[in-house]
Amino acid sequence: MASNNTNHHRSITDINGSHPIPKKPKLSSSSSFITVSEIESEFSHHDTTVARINNGSFGSCPSSIISAQQQWQLKYLRQPDHFYFNYLKPAINNSRSIIKDLVNAQNLDEISIVDNATTAAAIVLQHTAWCFREGKFNKGDVVVMLHYAYGAVKKSMEAYVTRAGGKVIEVPLPFPVNSNDEIVTEFRKALEKGKIDGKKIRLAVIDHVTSMPCVVIPVKELIRICRDEGVEQVFVDAAHSIGCVDVDMQEIGADYYTSNLHKWFFCPPSIAFLYTKKNPKSGGSDLHHPVVSHEYGNGLAVESAWIGTRDYSAQLVVPNALEFVNRFEGGIEGIKKRNHEVVVEMGDMLVKAWGTHLGSPAHMCASMVMVGLPTCLGIRSDADALKLRAHLRDVFGVEVPIYYRPPRDGEVDPVTGYARISHQVYNKVEDYYKFRDAVNQLVDNGFACTLLSG
Repeated sequence: MASNNTNHHRSITDINGSHPIPKKPKLSSSSSFITVSEIESEFSHHDTTVARINNGSFGSCPSSIISAQQQWQLKYLRQPDHFYFNYLKPAINNSRSIIKDLVNAQNLDEISIVDNATTAAAIVLQHTAWCFREGKFNKGDVVVMLHYAYGAVKKSMEAYVTRAGGKVIEVPLPFPVNSNDEIVTEFRKALEKGKIDGKKIRLAVIDHVTSMPCVVIPVKELIRICRDEGVEQVFVDAAHSIGCVDVDMQEIGADYYTSNLHKWFFCPPSIAFLYTKKNPKSGGSDLHHPVVSHEYGNGLAVESAWIGTRDYSAQLVVPNALEFVNRFEGGIEGIKKRNHEVVVEMGDMLVKAWGTHLGSPAHMCASMVMVGLPTCLGIRSDADALKLRAHLRDVFGVEVPIYYRPPRDGEVDPVTGYARISHQVYNKVEDYYKFRDAVNQLVDNGFACTLLSG
């Protein structure tokens, strides 16, 4: 499979594009848009030898925001007591206020800042576990989650819910997936299963954008179904959402919702928000941060704002991140629209080159797309996927996650390996060509994963 060098050239100059951007009030404005050279300067600390098409895992932070973070760190180190008593709480509240407006929450008290979405999941599931232990929930009552939930959330479910006596039901989701209807059908089946023998479904944990494989889940529809079916509460684990898909707490209607800001909103690691709907069922005020410090009992937002001596600087640069995204045409709305368009275009280019297919239709993708890999690569296990990922990184300078999908009964020569490609403002089309050419070279050389040592 030889490289096709006749493809058109797309450079970072396309970042502001010519497509119409959805009209939405911006929280700040800029008199001129960011230039190509300014974008390149903002991300000049990236390793230029690597095609970094994996923004989904760790995100990316521009130099200007790194500089702002360092200023906060120095402010603390100069005089820690003065920083704690005079700067920290107002600065965190400022970040919370910006997040509140970004996600259209009604009250500032509904927004807490935590380290990451995994911490937020632990807070919610810890509360669920207490409800089981204190007799508010009956042993054997149900918590529903998607099969493709993030691995750390599954571990939290085991650590908190299962140990406390709850029953966890996973919703099996098809992949590749062709429509939202497939997801809705499986979700309804899981709810029916959960209510067998009169059991109550106490909590549904729903991803907004699943991680591996990545698919945009129809959260609003699933939440409506939960309300109709008597599911007590809904927690949306949306680690990838803010800066990647539309996030509106009033429209989504979840009881709890979390998203990282270091993945697609350009903050440094690590920062996430946890939205807790005001006066939710079963005493949302009983939510507590798992790290207990001096602020215990003063509300989750206050508890989370001080969990002991540590570096809080990532939580203080949200205003700088907002300023950065508003340097682009359309702000964050424009960024996510262009990211979606380009990543789908690059995914189409790759599957045409390899004779495979995407893992879902374009409307079920955001800024990440699952791309089928040639079957001759022989991806037969999770271990193969991990080894191939390392090989692409070490030999070809391509950083991209690989997903193994076990073949179904009766399938003949199915695609079992998928790459999850991301697009962010720093990416260039050459990054995706480099990936294409690396895979083509492996195919031309007769490579198979069995040739890689463990």
